[in-house]
Amino acid sequence: MYIIVGLGNPEEKYFKTFHNMGWNAAGDVAAKFGVKFKKKECSSVVAEANINGQKVIIARPVTYMNNSGEAVKQLLAKYKATPSDLVVIYDDYDLPKGKLRIRPEGSAGTHNGMRSVVAEINSEKFTRIRIGIRDAEVNIPIINYVLSEVKKEDYSLFVSACEKAADAAIALVKGVPTEQVMTEFNG
Repeated sequence: MYIIVGLGNPEEKYFKTFHNMGWNAAGDVAAKFGVKFKKKECSSVVAEANINGQKVIIARPVTYMNNSGEAVKQLLAKYKATPSDLVVIYDDYDLPKGKLRIRPEGSAGTHNGMRSVVAEINSEKFTRIRIGIRDAEVNIPIINYVLSEVKKEDYSLFVSACEKAADAAIALVKGVPTEQVMTEFNG
């Protein structure tokens, strides 16, 4: 079993913001599996797939970013899963725009959504796929930046980054070793 969670904010006004990269990538995972978000459970909208005989839950929390951990905790409990079954996809201001970084574990860093996840499940031992959003030319407070819409000239870059993040999550679910996924997608 795997639970893939894409962090973001549930209102339409946030859909094209930097902070919704994880939410968008989760949508790409569902599309690549040919499934739709049909259920609402565990403070999330959820799609289910079966890959190689293994159940895969794809979730988009509706708790808003800073409370994402509530939904993740509920999902792990409902599906009797452990942090090692979890893949979280999210935006990362510490990485240059469009770059991916996959890690098998680690701290939450400065990301409030990840801080919530780590605090609620009491573990840092889960795979994370970070999508870089930092633009060296922008000099505004981080909170204003992450909630701003992606510039039109950068839109295709972020669409591609979300698709690559989805591909990385799918590779993990299909059993490709994390180190191999990191080699292929990090950078």
